Amino acid sequence: MTTLLPHIELNSGPNPDAAVIWLHGLGADGNDFAVIVPELDLTGCRSIRFVFPHAPSMPVTVNGGYVMPSWYDIMGADLQKREDAAGIRRSALAIEALIANQVARGIEPRRIVLAGFSQGCAIALFTGLRHSAPLAGIVALSGYLPLAADLAAEANPANRQVPVFMAHGSADPVVPVGRGEASRDVLQAMGYAVQWHSYPMQHSVHPREIQDIGAFLQSVLGRDDG
Repeated sequence: MTTLLPHIELNSGPNPDAAVIWLHGLGADGNDFAVIVPELDLTGCRSIRFVFPHAPSMPVTVNGGYVMPSWYDIMGADLQKREDAAGIRRSALAIEALIANQVARGIEPRRIVLAGFSQGCAIALFTGLRHSAPLAGIVALSGYLPLAADLAAEANPANRQVPVFMAHGSADPVVPVGRGEASRDVLQAMGYAVQWHSYPMQHSVHPREIQDIGAFLQSVLGRDDG
């Protein structure tokens, strides 16, 4: 049995019937995005459980082997030329365990959103598109689609219709916006329903982006289908 990653949980109200599992970026931890929850307009949503896991610490090649919280190793600045496939898949299993934990606690997969920033975005996309039950949505912020060449063979039909919110800074020097656009194009070419948003920022989060994320969560979690 997979040990659950350490994580922070915040409920927007009592007895949550939905969950958002939100993954931080390289060198951060679950606290990074927990502070955003009060800023989200969740009008029309019932109670949501926000789960912010902490990535394990590991040496990161691009940073000279410095040990830091990371979902997988980054071999070089190119990000995709040499990818840490084993690390990506290992983190995906850890996120699958978090999903299973929410399901065991009474939240259906169709009421679960995977969200992530940068590295966390990569893992959210990788995991969500391969998950075996339909999810409510994927929020992909300032990142890219990892192991893109493998997706066609590995994508699960259960999530072919999953709504995908993608957002990127137009002046991002860490993950260039072109990387995000290329990932968007791959997903759209495969028939995924991608909502694309660009903001005048670098590798960060824009106030308007927080508003748009809230609207997306309202659209995918703001209804109770029974």
